[in-house]
Amino acid sequence: MAGRVDPLTGYHFYLELDGLAEAQFRECSGLDSESNIIEYKEAAKNGVTVIKKVPGELKWSNIVLKRGITNDMKLWEWRKQIEDGKVDEARKNGSIVLYDQSNNEIARYNFEAGWPSKITGPQLNANNNDIAIEEITIAHEGLKRVK
Repeated sequence: MAGRVDPLTGYHFYLELDGLAEAQFRECSGLDSESNIIEYKEAAKNGVTVIKKVPGELKWSNIVLKRGITNDMKLWEWRKQIEDGKVDEARKNGSIVLYDQSNNEIARYNFEAGWPSKITGPQLNANNNDIAIEEITIAHEGLKRVK
């Protein structure tokens, strides 16, 4: 069928960071932008009050990534920079990159000046055999879909 574009699967994506290796995750959320809404009232010529809505300040959600814990300490070391007060050093530009079934890059979300605001180790329970999951939250100053 000519012109058909199938939706992408959401399971094949990576995090790329300046100065840190790529990391694969099992979940990602927070790829959004939002404008606050400013409402103001205006009186029309006929005396009717009209409520106008205009875009206010732009804001982005934090990016939250979850993955099975490994022996890779790079994300924990990145968070340690914040704990040690090295905020400027910790800020990194990065991307969440989505791939298709043939391993071709199909979508890219770039963020600016990201830093790890939170990192969470796994919840451990000897009564089950689930994968141990760690989570990182990245605060940033802008997100754009560039591909």
